[in-house]
Amino acid sequence: MRWLKGVILAIILIVVLLLGILFAVNNQQPLPLDLIWVQLPPASLSLWLLVALACGVILGMLAMMGIYLRLRTLLTRAQRHNQQQRKELDRLRTQEFKEST
Repeated sequence: MRWLKGVILAIILIVVLLLGILFAVNNQQPLPLDLIWVQLPPASLSLWLLVALACGVILGMLAMMGIYLRLRTLLTRAQRHNQQQRKELDRLRTQEFKEST
């Protein structure tokens, strides 16, 4: 089952890669990017879209970093608390065993 998942993922990756290459080849005309305060030099449409995608991915990762770190801290605290509870339970079980004998 694991190999089937890998094969399907590889096929999807190859199809997306081929579509990206096809898109880049068909959009070679240079276009200047005009922002409100600056006009960037002409470059291909595919380059501008790839730059926008990369910026979006980086901004998304930075936005999720705070949530990830907060959840990681909560997990560490919960694991520490769980370990303390296990030690307490083991201590109580040993104490109960000593009292019953």
